[in-house]
Amino acid sequence: MKHLLIVFSLFLNLASSCQSDSGSDNKEEAAGEGKVTYAVSNEVFTNPERGFMHTWQVNSEGAAITAASLANLKKENVSLILRLYYLEKFKTTPLSQAQLDLLKTDFTRLREAGLKCVLRFAYTDAQDGSDASVAVISGHLDQLKPILEDNKDVIAFVQAGFVGAWGEWYYTTNQLTTAANKKLILDKLLESFPKEIKIQLRTPKIKQDYVATTTAMDATVGYGSSNTARLGFHNDCFMASVDDYGTYINVTAEKTYISNEALFVPTGGETCPPTDVPVASCSIAEKEMTLLKWTYLNLDYYGPVLQEWRNNNCFADFERKLGYRLALASSSVAKEVAVNGTLAFNAVINNYGFAPVYNPKNAYLIFRSTSGGTVYKKKLSFDVRKVVPRVAFELKETVSLTEIPAGTYELLLKIEDSSSKLSERPDYSIRLANTGLWETATGFNKLSQTVIIK
Repeated sequence: MKHLLIVFSLFLNLASSCQSDSGSDNKEEAAGEGKVTYAVSNEVFTNPERGFMHTWQVNSEGAAITAASLANLKKENVSLILRLYYLEKFKTTPLSQAQLDLLKTDFTRLREAGLKCVLRFAYTDAQDGSDASVAVISGHLDQLKPILEDNKDVIAFVQAGFVGAWGEWYYTTNQLTTAANKKLILDKLLESFPKEIKIQLRTPKIKQDYVATTTAMDATVGYGSSNTARLGFHNDCFMASVDDYGTYINVTAEKTYISNEALFVPTGGETCPPTDVPVASCSIAEKEMTLLKWTYLNLDYYGPVLQEWRNNNCFADFERKLGYRLALASSSVAKEVAVNGTLAFNAVINNYGFAPVYNPKNAYLIFRSTSGGTVYKKKLSFDVRKVVPRVAFELKETVSLTEIPAGTYELLLKIEDSSSKLSERPDYSIRLANTGLWETATGFNKLSQTVIIK
Protein backbone atom coordinates (compact mmCIF):
# COMPACT_ATOMS: atom_id res chain seq x y z
CA MET A 1 0.00 0.00 0.00
CA LYS A 2 2.90 2.34 0.88
CA HIS A 3 4.37 1.80 -2.59
CA LEU A 4 1.00 2.58 -4.21
CA LEU A 5 0.77 5.85 -2.28
CA ILE A 6 4.26 6.86 -3.40
CA VAL A 7 3.44 6.10 -7.04
CA PHE A 8 0.15 8.00 -6.80
CA SER A 9 1.93 11.00 -5.23
CA LEU A 10 4.53 11.00 -7.99
CA PHE A 11 1.74 10.91 -10.59
CA LEU A 12 0.04 13.95 -9.06
CA ASN A 13 3.30 15.91 -8.96
CA LEU A 14 4.01 15.04 -12.60
CA ALA A 15 0.51 16.09 -13.67
CA SER A 16 0.85 19.36 -11.78
CA SER A 17 4.24 20.02 -13.38
CA CYS A 18 2.89 19.37 -16.89
CA GLN A 19 -0.05 21.69 -16.28
CA SER A 20 2.29 24.45 -15.11
CA ASP A 21 4.56 24.04 -18.13
CA SER A 22 1.58 24.15 -20.48
CA GLY A 23 0.45 27.47 -18.98
CA SER A 24 3.85 29.17 -19.38
CA ASP A 25 4.02 28.15 -23.02
CA ASN A 26 0.66 29.80 -23.66
CA LYS A 27 0.84 32.97 -21.63
CA GLU A 28 -1.50 34.97 -23.85
CA GLU A 29 -4.26 32.38 -23.72
CA ALA A 30 -3.79 31.74 -20.01
CA ALA A 31 -3.96 35.45 -19.23
CA GLY A 32 -6.97 35.92 -21.51
CA GLU A 33 -5.09 38.20 -23.88
CA GLY A 34 -5.79 38.58 -27.57
CA LYS A 35 -3.01 39.51 -29.95
CA VAL A 36 -3.75 40.70 -33.47
CA THR A 37 -1.23 41.22 -36.27
CA TYR A 38 -2.00 43.53 -39.19
CA ALA A 39 -1.39 43.53 -42.93
CA VAL A 40 0.34 46.60 -44.38
CA SER A 41 -1.47 48.31 -47.26
CA ASN A 42 0.23 49.51 -50.45
CA GLU A 43 -2.64 51.85 -51.33
CA VAL A 44 -2.03 55.51 -52.17
CA PHE A 45 -4.35 57.60 -50.00
CA THR A 46 -4.65 61.07 -48.47
CA ASN A 47 -3.43 62.02 -45.01
CA PRO A 48 -3.28 65.49 -43.40
CA GLU A 49 -0.27 67.80 -43.66
CA ARG A 50 1.85 65.68 -45.98
CA GLY A 51 2.39 64.52 -49.56
CA PHE A 52 2.58 66.12 -52.97
CA MET A 53 0.99 69.55 -52.97
CA HIS A 54 0.03 72.27 -55.44
CA THR A 55 1.31 75.85 -55.31
CA TRP A 56 -1.43 78.45 -55.73
CA GLN A 57 -0.20 82.02 -55.80
CA VAL A 58 -2.37 85.12 -55.80
CA ASN A 59 -1.60 88.78 -56.34
CA SER A 60 -2.71 91.60 -54.06
CA GLU A 61 -6.49 91.66 -53.52
CA GLY A 62 -6.86 88.81 -56.02
CA ALA A 63 -9.42 86.03 -56.27
CA ALA A 64 -10.02 83.70 -53.33
CA ILE A 65 -9.65 79.94 -53.58
CA THR A 66 -12.83 78.33 -54.91
CA ALA A 67 -14.59 75.41 -53.28
CA ALA A 68 -14.60 73.59 -56.64
CA SER A 69 -10.83 73.82 -57.03
CA LEU A 70 -10.31 72.51 -53.52
CA ALA A 71 -12.74 69.64 -54.10
CA ASN A 72 -10.74 68.58 -57.15
CA LEU A 73 -7.62 68.10 -55.02
CA LYS A 74 -9.19 65.09 -53.32
CA LYS A 75 -9.06 63.22 -56.62
CA GLU A 76 -5.27 63.65 -56.59
CA ASN A 77 -4.87 62.58 -52.94
CA VAL A 78 -3.70 66.11 -52.16
CA SER A 79 -4.36 67.42 -48.64
CA LEU A 80 -2.03 70.40 -48.70
CA ILE A 81 -1.43 73.49 -50.84
CA LEU A 82 1.24 76.16 -50.75
CA ARG A 83 -0.70 79.42 -50.64
CA LEU A 84 1.63 82.20 -51.74
CA TYR A 85 0.31 85.75 -51.28
CA TYR A 86 2.04 88.50 -53.24
CA LEU A 87 1.72 91.88 -51.53
CA GLU A 88 3.07 93.96 -54.43
CA LYS A 89 0.53 96.76 -53.84
CA PHE A 90 1.60 97.25 -50.26
CA LYS A 91 5.38 97.77 -50.32
CA THR A 92 5.04 101.13 -48.58
CA THR A 93 1.52 101.04 -47.14
CA PRO A 94 -0.55 98.95 -44.72
CA LEU A 95 -2.50 95.96 -46.05
CA SER A 96 -6.00 96.85 -47.24
CA GLN A 97 -9.17 95.38 -45.78
CA ALA A 98 -9.73 93.63 -49.12
CA GLN A 99 -6.37 91.88 -48.75
CA LEU A 100 -7.13 90.81 -45.19
CA ASP A 101 -10.58 89.58 -46.23
CA LEU A 102 -8.98 87.51 -49.00
CA LEU A 103 -6.98 85.57 -46.41
CA LYS A 104 -10.02 85.06 -44.20
CA THR A 105 -12.05 83.70 -47.11
CA ASP A 106 -9.25 81.35 -48.17
CA PHE A 107 -8.87 79.96 -44.66
CA THR A 108 -12.61 79.40 -44.33
CA ARG A 109 -12.77 77.54 -47.62
CA LEU A 110 -9.75 75.41 -46.76
CA ARG A 111 -11.44 74.40 -43.52
CA GLU A 112 -14.73 73.61 -45.24
CA ALA A 113 -12.89 71.45 -47.79
CA GLY A 114 -10.90 69.51 -45.18
CA LEU A 115 -7.45 70.75 -46.28
CA LYS A 116 -4.57 72.82 -44.90
CA CYS A 117 -1.99 75.16 -46.36
CA VAL A 118 1.68 75.92 -46.20
CA LEU A 119 1.73 79.71 -46.06
CA ARG A 120 4.13 82.25 -47.60
CA PHE A 121 4.09 86.01 -48.26
CA ALA A 122 6.26 87.92 -50.75
CA TYR A 123 6.38 91.36 -52.36
CA THR A 124 7.74 90.43 -55.80
CA ASP A 125 7.98 87.48 -58.16
CA ALA A 126 10.84 89.00 -60.17
CA GLN A 127 14.54 88.61 -59.48
CA ASP A 128 15.03 92.33 -60.09
CA GLY A 129 11.84 93.30 -58.26
CA SER A 130 11.71 95.23 -55.00
CA ASP A 131 10.62 94.13 -51.54
CA ALA A 132 9.53 96.14 -48.48
CA SER A 133 11.42 97.60 -45.55
CA VAL A 134 11.72 95.95 -42.15
CA ALA A 135 9.29 98.52 -40.75
CA VAL A 136 6.64 97.78 -43.39
CA ILE A 137 7.04 94.02 -42.92
CA SER A 138 6.63 94.46 -39.17
CA GLY A 139 3.46 96.51 -39.67
CA HIS A 140 2.00 93.90 -42.04
CA LEU A 141 2.69 91.14 -39.53
CA ASP A 142 0.89 93.15 -36.86
CA GLN A 143 -2.14 93.30 -39.16
CA LEU A 144 -1.94 89.60 -39.98
CA LYS A 145 -1.43 88.38 -36.42
CA PRO A 146 -5.09 88.13 -35.29
CA ILE A 147 -6.12 86.45 -38.55
CA LEU A 148 -3.31 83.91 -38.25
CA GLU A 149 -4.29 83.18 -34.66
CA ASP A 150 -7.94 82.64 -35.62
CA ASN A 151 -6.99 80.30 -38.46
CA LYS A 152 -3.95 78.46 -37.13
CA ASP A 153 -5.90 75.21 -37.33
CA VAL A 154 -5.66 75.16 -41.15
CA ILE A 155 -2.05 76.33 -41.39
CA ALA A 156 0.21 73.27 -41.51
CA PHE A 157 3.49 75.20 -41.62
CA VAL A 158 4.72 78.66 -42.63
CA GLN A 159 7.62 79.58 -44.88
CA ALA A 160 9.46 82.66 -43.61
CA GLY A 161 8.86 84.61 -46.83
CA PHE A 162 8.60 88.43 -47.10
CA VAL A 163 12.30 88.84 -48.00
CA GLY A 164 13.44 89.17 -51.62
CA ALA A 165 12.06 87.71 -54.86
CA TRP A 166 9.46 84.99 -54.21
CA GLY A 167 10.07 85.47 -50.48
CA GLU A 168 13.16 83.27 -50.74
CA TRP A 169 15.53 85.41 -48.66
CA TYR A 170 17.99 86.29 -51.39
CA TYR A 171 17.39 89.08 -53.94
CA THR A 172 16.51 91.94 -51.59
CA THR A 173 16.39 95.66 -52.37
CA ASN A 174 16.10 96.75 -48.73
CA GLN A 175 19.18 95.08 -47.24
CA LEU A 176 16.93 92.54 -45.53
CA THR A 177 19.58 89.82 -45.56
CA THR A 178 22.07 91.55 -43.28
CA ALA A 179 22.60 89.70 -40.01
CA ALA A 180 20.83 92.42 -38.04
CA ASN A 181 17.79 92.59 -40.31
CA LYS A 182 17.44 88.80 -40.56
CA LYS A 183 17.30 88.65 -36.76
CA LEU A 184 14.74 91.46 -36.59
CA ILE A 185 12.51 89.76 -39.14
CA LEU A 186 12.81 86.30 -37.58
CA ASP A 187 12.05 87.71 -34.13
CA LYS A 188 8.94 89.36 -35.56
CA LEU A 189 7.84 86.23 -37.43
CA LEU A 190 8.16 84.08 -34.33
CA GLU A 191 6.23 86.66 -32.30
CA SER A 192 3.49 87.14 -34.91
CA PHE A 193 2.71 83.57 -35.86
CA PRO A 194 0.97 81.42 -33.24
CA LYS A 195 3.48 79.44 -31.16
CA GLU A 196 1.93 76.19 -32.41
CA ILE A 197 3.05 76.92 -35.98
CA LYS A 198 6.50 75.97 -37.23
CA ILE A 199 8.33 78.35 -39.56
CA GLN A 200 10.50 77.08 -42.38
CA LEU A 201 13.69 78.88 -43.40
CA ARG A 202 15.23 78.82 -46.85
CA THR A 203 18.68 77.55 -45.80
CA PRO A 204 20.12 75.73 -42.79
CA LYS A 205 22.65 78.55 -42.24
CA ILE A 206 19.84 81.04 -41.56
CA LYS A 207 18.75 78.94 -38.60
CA GLN A 208 22.28 78.19 -37.44
CA ASP A 209 23.10 81.90 -37.39
CA TYR A 210 19.89 82.74 -35.55
CA VAL A 211 20.26 80.10 -32.82
CA ALA A 212 24.06 80.58 -32.72
CA THR A 213 24.98 76.90 -33.07
CA THR A 214 25.60 74.35 -35.80
CA THR A 215 24.63 71.50 -33.47
CA ALA A 216 21.24 69.98 -34.20
CA MET A 217 18.70 70.05 -31.39
CA ASP A 218 17.79 66.89 -29.48
CA ALA A 219 14.40 65.58 -28.37
CA THR A 220 14.45 67.65 -25.17
CA VAL A 221 14.32 70.81 -27.28
CA GLY A 222 12.71 69.41 -30.42
CA TYR A 223 9.39 68.40 -28.88
CA GLY A 224 9.07 71.74 -27.10
CA SER A 225 7.78 75.12 -28.28
CA SER A 226 10.87 77.29 -28.05
CA ASN A 227 11.99 79.38 -31.02
CA THR A 228 14.66 76.78 -31.82
CA ALA A 229 12.02 74.04 -31.88
CA ARG A 230 9.83 76.02 -34.27
CA LEU A 231 12.33 76.63 -37.08
CA GLY A 232 12.39 74.14 -39.95
CA PHE A 233 13.56 74.23 -43.57
CA HIS A 234 12.29 74.52 -47.13
CA ASN A 235 14.44 73.94 -50.18
CA ASP A 236 13.12 75.42 -53.43
CA CYS A 237 15.92 74.01 -55.60
CA PHE A 238 15.92 70.43 -54.33
CA MET A 239 18.41 68.13 -56.11
CA ALA A 240 19.13 70.81 -58.73
CA SER A 241 22.91 71.17 -58.27
CA VAL A 242 25.66 70.00 -55.96
CA ASP A 243 24.71 72.69 -53.42
CA ASP A 244 21.09 73.10 -54.56
CA TYR A 245 21.64 76.61 -55.98
CA GLY A 246 23.35 77.84 -52.81
CA THR A 247 21.04 76.18 -50.32
CA TYR A 248 24.11 74.58 -48.75
CA ILE A 249 27.60 75.89 -48.03
CA ASN A 250 29.12 72.83 -46.38
CA VAL A 251 26.92 70.29 -48.16
CA THR A 252 27.62 67.11 -46.20
CA ALA A 253 27.64 68.73 -42.76
CA GLU A 254 24.50 70.77 -43.40
CA LYS A 255 22.56 67.81 -44.81
CA THR A 256 23.48 65.84 -41.70
CA TYR A 257 22.32 68.79 -39.60
CA ILE A 258 18.95 68.93 -41.37
CA SER A 259 18.58 65.15 -41.16
CA ASN A 260 18.90 65.32 -37.37
CA GLU A 261 16.75 68.45 -37.00
CA ALA A 262 14.04 66.96 -39.22
CA LEU A 263 13.09 64.49 -36.52
CA PHE A 264 11.31 67.52 -35.01
CA VAL A 265 10.78 70.17 -37.71
CA PRO A 266 9.37 69.90 -41.24
CA THR A 267 11.33 69.86 -44.48
CA GLY A 268 9.81 70.30 -47.92
CA GLY A 269 9.87 72.45 -51.03
CA GLU A 270 10.26 71.95 -54.75
CA THR A 271 12.69 70.81 -57.42
CA CYS A 272 14.50 73.08 -59.90
CA PRO A 273 16.02 72.84 -63.40
CA PRO A 274 19.26 70.90 -62.78
CA THR A 275 22.55 72.60 -63.64
CA ASP A 276 25.71 70.63 -62.77
CA VAL A 277 23.87 67.39 -61.96
CA PRO A 278 21.58 65.14 -64.03
CA VAL A 279 17.83 65.05 -63.46
CA ALA A 280 17.37 63.23 -60.16
CA SER A 281 16.75 59.54 -60.72
CA CYS A 282 14.33 57.55 -58.58
CA SER A 283 17.17 56.12 -56.52
CA ILE A 284 18.83 59.50 -55.90
CA ALA A 285 15.52 61.10 -54.97
CA GLU A 286 14.67 58.22 -52.63
CA LYS A 287 18.04 58.54 -50.91
CA GLU A 288 17.78 62.33 -50.51
CA MET A 289 14.19 62.37 -49.26
CA THR A 290 14.98 59.58 -46.80
CA LEU A 291 18.02 61.44 -45.47
CA LEU A 292 16.33 64.84 -45.25
CA LYS A 293 12.95 63.47 -44.10
CA TRP A 294 10.84 65.27 -46.69
CA THR A 295 7.20 65.75 -45.78
CA TYR A 296 5.84 67.52 -48.89
CA LEU A 297 6.87 68.48 -52.44
CA ASN A 298 5.45 70.84 -55.06
CA LEU A 299 3.52 69.14 -57.87
CA ASP A 300 3.72 72.17 -60.15
CA TYR A 301 7.49 72.63 -60.45
CA TYR A 302 9.85 71.41 -61.81
CA GLY A 303 7.94 69.34 -64.41
CA PRO A 304 10.78 67.32 -66.03
CA VAL A 305 11.96 66.02 -62.66
CA LEU A 306 8.46 64.85 -61.73
CA GLN A 307 8.05 63.30 -65.17
CA GLU A 308 11.30 61.39 -64.73
CA TRP A 309 9.80 59.77 -61.66
CA ARG A 310 6.55 58.96 -63.44
CA ASN A 311 8.44 57.45 -66.37
CA ASN A 312 10.44 55.24 -64.04
CA ASN A 313 7.52 54.15 -61.87
CA CYS A 314 8.57 55.67 -58.54
CA PHE A 315 6.13 58.59 -58.46
CA ALA A 316 3.42 56.52 -56.75
CA ASP A 317 5.97 55.27 -54.25
CA PHE A 318 6.83 58.86 -53.36
CA GLU A 319 3.10 59.61 -53.04
CA ARG A 320 3.05 56.96 -50.33
CA LYS A 321 6.30 57.94 -48.61
CA LEU A 322 6.32 61.75 -48.52
CA GLY A 323 5.75 62.67 -44.90
CA TYR A 324 4.57 60.02 -42.46
CA ARG A 325 3.01 56.64 -43.31
CA LEU A 326 2.06 54.92 -40.07
CA ALA A 327 1.01 51.27 -39.91
CA LEU A 328 0.14 48.95 -37.06
CA ALA A 329 2.24 45.80 -36.80
CA SER A 330 0.36 44.26 -33.86
CA SER A 331 -1.80 44.98 -30.83
CA SER A 332 -2.73 43.05 -27.72
CA VAL A 333 -5.38 43.55 -25.04
CA ALA A 334 -7.14 41.47 -22.41
CA LYS A 335 -10.27 39.79 -23.70
CA GLU A 336 -12.19 40.42 -20.47
CA VAL A 337 -11.84 43.23 -17.92
CA ALA A 338 -13.73 44.44 -14.87
CA VAL A 339 -16.15 47.36 -14.79
CA ASN A 340 -14.36 50.51 -13.60
CA GLY A 341 -11.05 48.68 -13.90
CA THR A 342 -8.22 49.30 -16.35
CA LEU A 343 -7.22 47.90 -19.72
CA ALA A 344 -3.60 47.37 -20.72
CA PHE A 345 -3.29 48.32 -24.39
CA ASN A 346 -0.09 47.40 -26.20
CA ALA A 347 0.70 47.99 -29.87
CA VAL A 348 3.65 48.19 -32.23
CA ILE A 349 3.55 50.93 -34.90
CA ASN A 350 5.91 51.42 -37.84
CA ASN A 351 6.49 54.53 -39.94
CA TYR A 352 7.14 53.67 -43.60
CA GLY A 353 7.27 57.32 -44.68
CA PHE A 354 10.21 59.65 -45.10
CA ALA A 355 9.29 61.81 -42.11
CA PRO A 356 7.52 61.88 -38.75
CA VAL A 357 4.32 63.75 -37.92
CA TYR A 358 5.37 67.28 -36.92
CA ASN A 359 2.26 68.83 -35.41
CA PRO A 360 0.92 67.42 -32.13
CA LYS A 361 -2.21 65.27 -32.38
CA ASN A 362 -4.64 63.83 -29.85
CA ALA A 363 -4.89 60.05 -29.76
CA TYR A 364 -7.82 58.08 -28.37
CA LEU A 365 -8.67 54.46 -27.78
CA ILE A 366 -12.28 54.15 -28.88
CA PHE A 367 -14.71 51.71 -27.25
CA ARG A 368 -17.75 51.13 -29.48
CA SER A 369 -20.60 49.01 -28.17
CA THR A 370 -21.32 46.01 -30.39
CA SER A 371 -24.98 46.12 -29.36
CA GLY A 372 -25.96 49.77 -29.64
CA GLY A 373 -22.98 51.48 -31.27
CA THR A 374 -22.45 53.87 -28.37
CA VAL A 375 -18.92 55.32 -28.48
CA TYR A 376 -16.64 56.03 -25.51
CA LYS A 377 -13.34 57.88 -26.09
CA LYS A 378 -10.37 57.39 -23.80
CA LYS A 379 -7.47 59.77 -24.32
CA LEU A 380 -4.03 58.23 -24.64
CA SER A 381 -0.74 59.83 -23.65
CA PHE A 382 0.67 58.54 -26.97
CA ASP A 383 2.62 61.26 -28.83
CA VAL A 384 2.38 60.33 -32.49
CA ARG A 385 5.31 62.64 -33.35
CA LYS A 386 7.63 60.08 -31.77
CA VAL A 387 6.85 57.39 -34.34
CA VAL A 388 9.90 58.11 -36.47
CA PRO A 389 10.85 56.44 -39.75
CA ARG A 390 12.44 52.99 -39.68
CA VAL A 391 12.12 52.49 -35.91
CA ALA A 392 9.37 50.26 -34.50
CA PHE A 393 7.44 52.21 -31.86
CA GLU A 394 6.10 50.31 -28.85
CA LEU A 395 2.90 51.85 -27.55
CA LYS A 396 2.05 50.76 -24.01
CA GLU A 397 -0.86 52.38 -22.20
CA THR A 398 -3.04 51.59 -19.21
CA VAL A 399 -6.54 52.89 -19.94
CA SER A 400 -9.08 53.66 -17.23
CA LEU A 401 -12.53 52.15 -17.88
CA THR A 402 -14.48 54.49 -15.62
CA GLU A 403 -17.82 55.62 -17.09
CA ILE A 404 -17.90 52.73 -19.54
CA PRO A 405 -20.75 50.35 -18.60
CA ALA A 406 -20.59 46.57 -18.76
CA GLY A 407 -20.88 45.16 -22.26
CA THR A 408 -18.98 44.03 -25.32
CA TYR A 409 -16.95 46.65 -27.16
CA GLU A 410 -15.10 46.88 -30.43
CA LEU A 411 -11.78 48.74 -30.09
CA LEU A 412 -10.61 51.42 -32.51
CA LEU A 413 -7.79 53.96 -32.60
CA LYS A 414 -8.30 57.61 -33.49
CA ILE A 415 -5.50 60.12 -34.07
CA GLU A 416 -7.22 63.46 -34.52
CA ASP A 417 -6.28 67.09 -35.04
CA SER A 418 -5.38 68.95 -31.85
CA SER A 419 -7.69 71.85 -32.77
CA SER A 420 -11.22 71.64 -31.36
CA LYS A 421 -12.41 73.13 -34.67
CA LEU A 422 -11.16 70.10 -36.58
CA SER A 423 -11.06 67.24 -34.08
CA GLU A 424 -14.35 65.70 -35.19
CA ARG A 425 -13.54 66.00 -38.90
CA PRO A 426 -12.38 62.66 -40.41
CA ASP A 427 -10.45 64.54 -43.14
CA TYR A 428 -8.09 65.78 -40.44
CA SER A 429 -7.58 62.41 -38.72
CA ILE A 430 -4.62 60.15 -39.49
CA ARG A 431 -5.34 57.04 -41.51
CA LEU A 432 -3.12 54.05 -40.78
CA ALA A 433 -1.56 52.24 -43.74
CA ASN A 434 -3.17 48.88 -42.99
CA THR A 435 -5.60 46.83 -45.00
CA GLY A 436 -9.26 47.15 -44.03
CA LEU A 437 -8.91 49.25 -40.86
CA TRP A 438 -9.91 52.76 -41.94
CA GLU A 439 -13.43 54.11 -41.47
CA THR A 440 -13.96 57.09 -43.77
CA ALA A 441 -17.12 58.25 -42.02
CA THR A 442 -15.61 58.39 -38.51
CA GLY A 443 -11.85 58.83 -38.94
CA PHE A 444 -11.37 55.73 -36.76
CA ASN A 445 -8.90 52.91 -37.41
CA LYS A 446 -10.36 49.52 -36.47
CA LEU A 447 -8.12 47.37 -34.29
CA SER A 448 -9.98 44.09 -34.93
CA GLN A 449 -10.09 43.65 -31.16
CA THR A 450 -13.13 43.05 -28.96
CA VAL A 451 -13.20 43.50 -25.19
CA ILE A 452 -15.85 42.33 -22.73
CA ILE A 453 -16.32 44.59 -19.70
CA LYS A 454 -18.12 42.78 -16.88
